[in-house]
Amino acid sequence: MNYVIGIDLGTSSVKALLVNREGKVCGEASEAYPLIQPKSGYSEQDPEQWVNQTLAALSKLMKQTGIQTNDVEGISFSGQMHGLVLLNAEHQVLRNAILWNDTRTTKQCREIEAKLGEQLLQLTRNPALEGFTLPKILWVKEQEPELFQQAALFLLPKDYLRFRLTGSLGMDYSDAAGTLLLDVAGKRWSQEILEAFDIPESLCPPLIESDECVGTLLLDMAAECNLSKEVKVFGGGADNACGAIGAGILKPGETMCSIGTSGVVLSYEESSAADYHGKVHFFNHSKRDAFYAMGVTLAAGNSLTWFKDTFASGISFDELLANLNQIPAGAGGLLFTPYLSGERTPHADSSIRGSFIGMDTGHSRDHFARAVVEGITFSLRESLEILRSSGKDISTIVSIGGGARNETWLQIQADVFGAEVVRLESEQGPAMGAAMLAASGLGWYDSLEAIAEVFLRRANVYRPDAEQSAKYDELYQIYRDIYGSTRGLNERLMNFRQ
Repeated sequence: MNYVIGIDLGTSSVKALLVNREGKVCGEASEAYPLIQPKSGYSEQDPEQWVNQTLAALSKLMKQTGIQTNDVEGISFSGQMHGLVLLNAEHQVLRNAILWNDTRTTKQCREIEAKLGEQLLQLTRNPALEGFTLPKILWVKEQEPELFQQAALFLLPKDYLRFRLTGSLGMDYSDAAGTLLLDVAGKRWSQEILEAFDIPESLCPPLIESDECVGTLLLDMAAECNLSKEVKVFGGGADNACGAIGAGILKPGETMCSIGTSGVVLSYEESSAADYHGKVHFFNHSKRDAFYAMGVTLAAGNSLTWFKDTFASGISFDELLANLNQIPAGAGGLLFTPYLSGERTPHADSSIRGSFIGMDTGHSRDHFARAVVEGITFSLRESLEILRSSGKDISTIVSIGGGARNETWLQIQADVFGAEVVRLESEQGPAMGAAMLAASGLGWYDSLEAIAEVFLRRANVYRPDAEQSAKYDELYQIYRDIYGSTRGLNERLMNFRQ
């Protein structure tokens, strides 16, 4: 039997997924690692933790499944986007990685806008936001100049992991598109942007394709995780690009909703000609010479995690949502905005914070849980509306992540989005996309589309209920007003945040 392994390097844990040639998931293993948050708005991780925990997950996977070492033919990666890993000339890590959800770089974002103006959107197709990599590079350059003088190369998280496993340096186009340094249409590092900020091109790694073979495992790494040193390793992609592949978003008109720590609405784009004027992200896909448009809610699933940990720490997510279908649409007049970490789409605002609006003594924990779920879904609809306003006809959406594990939530998505929502038979998200990239690189099938036909199967379709959709249309208009009504209050509260 032949297998591939997809490795998803997430924000809180790494997951290794073993998949056979028929697309069957034959095993999985994961290992967690902590966030480092030295002060408000800072979010970092130790890159060495990624390596150690990935090796532990791979070793566990091989031990649990009991397969022969040589039966694994290929490995590829999905990874959290934007995170800055700085290496010195000896390729040693200089500091903790600054992650995608770090918001310390507002000043640097304004500097980027002032210096580049309209050229920024023309080249990168994305606005300057705190999550991206270039602002992080400029922050280190300004705040830690002695350290920056030692920097010889930057990588993103999964690229550092791949380097440690193989000794090969590189960055695929889908992840490079999230740095604000890539000419997205031209598929090259932008000389204009590098020169504007006096950044040498040597700081940027070689660019590679997501299904490109970069080498094999280093001998010591192969031994540590019980894999053959001959296993082929492929470039991999950004988590959202891999999530799209794992959901079969590979043709025009196909769209997905992914609810993990963050939440995204992502739609396939055939060429770089589409222009959303920076209202949503526009990135290179992990499918060669394809693209995608994407809106982001920074604290989607994380909002539900926060609510459970704060108000229902003794129960599981299944228990928390067990009565979701017993609470009517609108949660008894209670609305929630998931701005716990600021917001990305459509409000590029690192200062805004979440709200519960409409609380009264009649509301139970179940009402609050429903309000959190609905608020997350309303936020994602805002991204969907931007895509639709450009002329896209989005009538079917594949749902993956935590939001696809509860039937009531899937129906809420259908009602709020006004579209059919599809759940996959085996939803493995970015890890499956990474496995599919390895299968593509190995030439198991003729194309990613052909792989998707074999690997992915639809389990159920949730259709919007006309009466519920009408209620949600009305509630959505109220939800949209909350941002403008609370923005000034949040600005006044900033000085009181610890």
